[in-house]
Amino acid sequence: MNEIEQLQIKVSYQEDTIEALNQALIKQQQQIAELQFKMQHVSSKLKEMSSSNIASLEDETPPPHY
Repeated sequence: MNEIEQLQIKVSYQEDTIEALNQALIKQQQQIAELQFKMQHVSSKLKEMSSSNIASLEDETPPPHY
């Protein structure tokens, strides 16, 4: 094999590697977008929920030993 053929083979492998990395990146971007959407949904649900049963510090009566 001469040098040109070796370089063509290397370029071919590099192109395959770049395509595989590109596909992995596309998949990751889709997963990130999905997770961001779910996170926004969870965040909005949490904001909609009523406050917990724990009283605020102003409403809390001091313990009897005070």
